[in-house]
Amino acid sequence: MSSTIIPPPELVQQWWGKAVNKPDADTLFAMCAAQWGADQELEACCEWLIGWDTCEGERLASLLREGRRPKPPSLKEQALADLDEIGSHYIGPGTADRIKTIRRALEQLPE
Repeated sequence: MSSTIIPPPELVQQWWGKAVNKPDADTLFAMCAAQWGADQELEACCEWLIGWDTCEGERLASLLREGRRPKPPSLKEQALADLDEIGSHYIGPGTADRIKTIRRALEQLPE
């Protein structure tokens, strides 16, 4: 059985507003629509899991959401990863101490 997923008209207008007067307007609009549809399907699957197994459904739905829509790293996490990458490629005079200082400062920042 197939079901049609139709976005609300105000959402369609919002997508067109983002895409209007851009050289790739059709592609931008299609990407918004595809992402919205995929999000709707993901939520339907999560609801199905919750209804299917009341004990494990919530946990499985949460794992599915995390796996299919991972959150991007925070600015702090990205900065620490970048620092690790830089530190592994260049170690000049005094660089190791500078990297340690920058790392300590970044680690003290809130997320």
